[in-house]
Amino acid sequence: MKQSKMLIPTLREMPSDAQVISHALLVRAGYVRQVSAGIYAYLPLANRVIEKFKSIMREEFDAIGAVELLAPALLTADLWKESGRYDTYGADLYKLKNRDSSDFILGPTHEETMTALVRNEITSYKKLPLNIYQIQPKYRDEKRPRYGLLRGREFIMKDGYSFHANYESLDETYLDYKHAYEAIFTRAGLEFKGIIGDGGAMGGKDSQEFMAITPDRTDLEKWLILDKSIADISEIPASVISDIQNELKNWLIAGEDTIAYSDGSDYAANLEMASTEFVKPTVYTEQIELTKVATPNAKTIDEVSAFLDVPAEQTIKTLLYIADGEPVVILLRGDDELNEVKLTNHLGADFLEPASEADALKIFGATFGSLGPVGLLDTVKIIADRLVETVTNATVGANEDGFHYQNANLARDYQVAEFVDLRTAKEGETAPDGGGKLKFARGIEIGHIFKLGTRYSESMGANVLDENGKAKPIIMGSYGIGVSRMLSAILEQFARINVEKTFKGDYKFSWSMNFPKGLAPYDVHVIPVNVKDEVATALSSEIVATLTSKGLQVLEDDRNERAGVKFADSDLIGLPVRVTVGKKAADRIVEVKIRATGDTLEVNVDDLAETLSILSK
Repeated sequence: MKQSKMLIPTLREMPSDAQVISHALLVRAGYVRQVSAGIYAYLPLANRVIEKFKSIMREEFDAIGAVELLAPALLTADLWKESGRYDTYGADLYKLKNRDSSDFILGPTHEETMTALVRNEITSYKKLPLNIYQIQPKYRDEKRPRYGLLRGREFIMKDGYSFHANYESLDETYLDYKHAYEAIFTRAGLEFKGIIGDGGAMGGKDSQEFMAITPDRTDLEKWLILDKSIADISEIPASVISDIQNELKNWLIAGEDTIAYSDGSDYAANLEMASTEFVKPTVYTEQIELTKVATPNAKTIDEVSAFLDVPAEQTIKTLLYIADGEPVVILLRGDDELNEVKLTNHLGADFLEPASEADALKIFGATFGSLGPVGLLDTVKIIADRLVETVTNATVGANEDGFHYQNANLARDYQVAEFVDLRTAKEGETAPDGGGKLKFARGIEIGHIFKLGTRYSESMGANVLDENGKAKPIIMGSYGIGVSRMLSAILEQFARINVEKTFKGDYKFSWSMNFPKGLAPYDVHVIPVNVKDEVATALSSEIVATLTSKGLQVLEDDRNERAGVKFADSDLIGLPVRVTVGKKAADRIVEVKIRATGDTLEVNVDDLAETLSILSK
């Protein structure tokens, strides 16, 4: 393909509104352009990457018997009203009416649509299991779209759905998808982890997220590609290294989630779901008499701890939430933070929100900062984190503004309905399997698989007759991959800083893309330095023809531009191999540059195809 025929609008400078490097490079290198907030056009280069990734997915899904179809993106709201999600999904749902005032939505996901299709077509267990998927744009009205393709209002997603007569069949397909996702992300060249995930608005119970790990910005050798004139990073002056480090710090670390993983086992989970090892104490501590003390102007745990000179872990914080309209009291050790996802999942609540001060006054007779479990009516449900059970002679709110109790003890002074894991795990704590310590990393969600069970089939009446002729709800699974955000995930891991030494002996550096093999929009970038040189242009055409015949995809920069412009654009575009046809064209000698390493070598055109074949192994 001739570059003069392509739409590749590169920019000389980084876009000022970009906060993460993937967004900046995708815009600067002419891969995407924003049409409106959170909505992007995928220009030819980006589209080619996406299509290559789709091919990888289709090959792996074919292998597990998944069949591709295409459902509409404009959906009747009636199906979502059947499932109950029309009212519970939230403000992210695009709602609209047609000319007849009927309610429609733009699909953010397609559980209801696929359930309805199967409900209307399949009535017997003999036609199950069924495994279908699609790749299409999805729509979510994000309040604050940001980070380019990572958080948008329109995005491309692969969503798959499986339908089963029994849970054993669902387990098999769920495992098939897990292995398929691992194969897909491995072929894409990503560093990723499969972690315990939260089903969220999808309604799933068992789920696993696949997270692309955001690389460590302190490992310079991982980020730098050195010019052939620089033998080692130690040659680069300290002032230049400092400038590079500052450049890395200029960009936010992408990733909407924190991953907690064990340094001594395979345990990994989204921080929202991460747990820690819990050992119930067996040592008895003598209980001291309950005492009420004044704590004027001390409302937070830190203020109370300082005023009474007690450690935060010796206090118990009391929180009040409203879950589906009902109050629930939560107890946590003072040095812990509530994990609302864990609480929501435990309660099975559709709506969970912190209570108002008016609610607190009604239930406790006090305002926030003085709430406690002592003396609460039996009608109020109290749930405590497991670590609360380890605290004896605790400091708690006295349910009177400006007062606290000291030496409050479980059973004697207050009651708890149940103990569950409600706290947010902390880095350095022991993993729940006891196999190591928790470490934290930022990650970008690229895939998610769910065991939905009968969440949608029951609410929408999707049943099949079993072997005994009895109607039973279909059992479902749901499987998603963020296709467009894969572009950003790849670049967050594969963007590199090129460091060069100029003829004057100065050092300069610049960002460039560095796509993994198999996903780059083209395999080779052929650059005739001077398009007015007939020998060079003829040799370039010969190279393109030869490499194309060998199955390589080639982009030829046939533009009448200065060499510097061509090389700068080539670095931005980031194709794996650059072939420069320059002063030695008459001798059939070209320069080959390998982007991933920065290595260059001169090659006779007659040996070029074989050389590239060897280098690609």
